[in-house]
Amino acid sequence: MSVCSLGDWLNILALTALAANLTQGDDYRVQSLAVGGVFVAKMLPAVLLGPLAGVFADRFDRRLTMFVADLARFAVVLSIPFVNSYQWVIIATVLVECINLFWVPAKDATVPNLVPKEQLESANRLNLLVTYGSAPVAAMLFAALSVAGDLISTIVPFPAGRDATGLALIVNACAYLVSAFLIFTLRDIPKRDGAISTPSVLKQIVEGWRFVGRNRLVRGLVIGMLGAFAAGGAVVGVAKIYVVTLGGGDAAYGVVFAAVFVGMALGMFFGLRLLRELSRRRLFGLAITAAGPVLIAIALVHNLVIVVMLTVLLGACAGIAWIIGYTLIGLEVEDGLRGRTFAFLQSTARVTLLLVVAMASPLAALFGVHQLRLGEFGYRFDGTNLVLVVGGALAMTVGLLALRHMDDRKGVSLAADLIAAVRGERFPAEAAEHVPGLFVAFEGGEGSGKTTQSRLIAIWLRDQGYDVVQTREPGSTKVGMRLRAILLDAAERGLTARAEALLYAADRAEHVEKVIRPALYRGSLVITDRYVDSSLAYQGAGRALDPEDVSKINAWATGGLVPHLTVLIDTPPQVGLTRLGGAVDRIEAEPLEFHERVRKEFRALAAAAPERYLVVDGTQPLEVITRQIQDRIRDILPDPVPEETEDVTGTMPAIRDWG
Repeated sequence: MSVCSLGDWLNILALTALAANLTQGDDYRVQSLAVGGVFVAKMLPAVLLGPLAGVFADRFDRRLTMFVADLARFAVVLSIPFVNSYQWVIIATVLVECINLFWVPAKDATVPNLVPKEQLESANRLNLLVTYGSAPVAAMLFAALSVAGDLISTIVPFPAGRDATGLALIVNACAYLVSAFLIFTLRDIPKRDGAISTPSVLKQIVEGWRFVGRNRLVRGLVIGMLGAFAAGGAVVGVAKIYVVTLGGGDAAYGVVFAAVFVGMALGMFFGLRLLRELSRRRLFGLAITAAGPVLIAIALVHNLVIVVMLTVLLGACAGIAWIIGYTLIGLEVEDGLRGRTFAFLQSTARVTLLLVVAMASPLAALFGVHQLRLGEFGYRFDGTNLVLVVGGALAMTVGLLALRHMDDRKGVSLAADLIAAVRGERFPAEAAEHVPGLFVAFEGGEGSGKTTQSRLIAIWLRDQGYDVVQTREPGSTKVGMRLRAILLDAAERGLTARAEALLYAADRAEHVEKVIRPALYRGSLVITDRYVDSSLAYQGAGRALDPEDVSKINAWATGGLVPHLTVLIDTPPQVGLTRLGGAVDRIEAEPLEFHERVRKEFRALAAAAPERYLVVDGTQPLEVITRQIQDRIRDILPDPVPEETEDVTGTMPAIRDWG
């Protein structure tokens, strides 16, 4: 698959470059149409003949199908540089794409039969990596082959054609030959097992629109992703000609092509981390919207180096939108509809790309070349510039439309939200609810010592004459006790992460409504063992749920009630887990990596709001920890302020619960 993906990307680069080079002596309009024709030829077979090829692929041995298909692709691609005709480029492109229609279904049906079910998700991630990760490799290889071909042509006439694309196409053909050899050696590929026929593109689109029309979130996602595809199609359709107008050759075209995928990788891996506190739905719309001005800048700046740098930024915006879009569909669409939703998106994206690429080149050709005079300065504005500007305007429009459909923080300033995210804050600061009493929450990982410390502090405060309500989560109400039994039952292994988060939120809603808020309003001091931060750490980081979603359901469950002070007993999991005695519950039984993520999130929450947190090293002696907590709580206690008392640990020598 890696070798085939490399060959596919190299094929796109070489054929578009060859089409432009074969029409180099013709008018600008002819050259634009020639490149657009290659893209139309590449996409049209999949739109028209996909279902037919799927039916055929169901009925043949998959290993033999892939082997013969690779040999056929090798022969067709190898013929292109020797024929050296634009007409044959189009014919060969259609033939290769028709062959691909047999190869791809056979491959897609083979992978699940080769991989154990529990490792299929990892295999799919690897598939995505080799499919798109090979694109920048192919671009760099194409650039290198272009340079090598130019050097060879200065020494001896290049036998396969007038330019370096012949060398790239020969390497492309060899990649398909290597793939055929590798597949032929895989004797363990199973025989046909069940149908994998493909429904018609039209049927997929009709069924998809019916579902999308009923779901506002998915509708916003589809609009955004299709808009991104349309803007991308505008770039793809004119990229080769635009690079030529900037004075670049085939090597420069390869560098610009690679810049897109380098940017996508940077956006996927680093963009989400830099803005991790921003709502994913908002970030999706913002990424597409931001791509618009970048694309317009690419159109207007006539400097190849700057264009390459801007293309990396454009790719980063696309990478952020792509990963968020696919993740949200995976999370928000139920399993029974998810496959059809992805199929609908892919089919519609294919049609969108076909239409946009088919229109981009004629539009560029129709507009032609115009020279604008600004005094002594001249500025070239041609059809490729126009197409890129239109693509940028389309991206901004679609991004704003997607943001409008998907915004999950209406009423909160987008600018303030973005600034807070850049600063690393989860939300813009909100005023805490004013209550007569004092609310202190104790947080920490398993075996951190928070339960012990919350009890000791409650005893100390009662000794000073305060009305203290000591409570815990989950399980401080009748409903909460039932929920606690479900949540901590070690035998309850099938509970999903979302269900777990919702059950904790349900317990917390009861807890706040029936225990915490009544006590605070009568002026009591409430000490709770765990609160909202535990859900953010355990379900948000530990279970890898979207922290925005976890925050939102808990803010709703608690009515926005925030502790006056949160005491975080920070204990390394390696230490805390060794303190647990007896049988462990469902959460305690999680692997060490889970607890490491939980601890990291607790520390991040405390670092984001240091004025509301006290972080204490949980590996210190018990009495030292207690004294540090007493010193901090003494500063926020209502009058009369208690004076220093004797070590309260002496009053409870038998306490060994490290909670």
